[in-house]
Amino acid sequence: MKILDWYILKRYLTTFLFTLLILIPIAVAIDIAEKIDKFLREENLTLFEIVNDYYKNFIIYYANTFMPLALFIAVILFTSKLASNTEIVAINSSQVSFTRFLYPYFIGATIVCAVALSMNHFFVPSSSKTRKAFEKKYLKKKKYADTSIREFSLQLNDSTYMYIQNFDLKRNSGFNFSIDLYDGIKLKSKLTADNINWKKKDSTFQLHNWKERKIFKDRDSIFSGRNLDTTFTFTPEDFNYKNIMAQEMNSPELIKFIEVSRKRGIKNLNAYLVELYKRTSLPIASYILTLIAVGLAHRKTRGGIGVNLAIGISVMFIYVFFLKVAEVLGAVAGANALLNVWVPNIVFGLYAIYLYFNARR
Repeated sequence: MKILDWYILKRYLTTFLFTLLILIPIAVAIDIAEKIDKFLREENLTLFEIVNDYYKNFIIYYANTFMPLALFIAVILFTSKLASNTEIVAINSSQVSFTRFLYPYFIGATIVCAVALSMNHFFVPSSSKTRKAFEKKYLKKKKYADTSIREFSLQLNDSTYMYIQNFDLKRNSGFNFSIDLYDGIKLKSKLTADNINWKKKDSTFQLHNWKERKIFKDRDSIFSGRNLDTTFTFTPEDFNYKNIMAQEMNSPELIKFIEVSRKRGIKNLNAYLVELYKRTSLPIASYILTLIAVGLAHRKTRGGIGVNLAIGISVMFIYVFFLKVAEVLGAVAGANALLNVWVPNIVFGLYAIYLYFNARR
């Protein structure tokens, strides 16, 4: 690397960190103003818990969230400054090509991408888990015990569906249980029970006040009883595992969860796949956003930095809009989650390539 490369890389990273450090206090201030009443109402809540358990993890989460925006604004700002000071003109006059000029930019993007990848896959999920536990304890009204799973359904295979209204993971008991077996779209049998208990010792379920209805072509048969010991292809661990939010699982845990769920026959895992895939797609966008920002700001314009910044922020918000739409569409059953997550990067990557070739002229 030459002196010019170190100069641009230093400006890249310092402007990026400065922009990020401006955005984070604004987010913290808005959040404090919104939640100060709730903090004051909790008599047992200490300042240390607020800072250590909540705002420390709040900052980690939003620093990661704002990273693409901060990166894009930073590159627009300091590249526009270079252009307005005719420094880029001097660089071009010294026979430095536009491709060579991008070299330190992409080194900076690689550093940011590596940090974002490690945060997305490992640090942010564990941080979110602590933050959400704090919110659940102090900021949100608790209607039910944390160990209680409500309105839980599970597709066991192509033709079998399970539903339970309530299950207490601590007591291993629940009520209003049903399991339906279908032949195509026709109901073949339905087993219901007022109560269900998990017997961990022998890995069986005990049903109380159960009733089973079997549907044949010309008649129905109904069987019932007081108690029934039986086995199913699920355990209470499946209730607890699925209840954990995808954002709170690091990537190895999330991959394991998806594999286990697929083995259990759960069909729609797109919401979890979208969360997994975007942990990689967003950091990779650092290269695309850097190239777009340089392509927009490398020439001196009549409006100066203000015009470049306005155009850049507009492009950034369009990208964020595309990103959110893609996440929603990717989570729909039957959609290609991987393709949907990467569509914004593909579209804006093509735009970045256009700006690159246009800048080389």
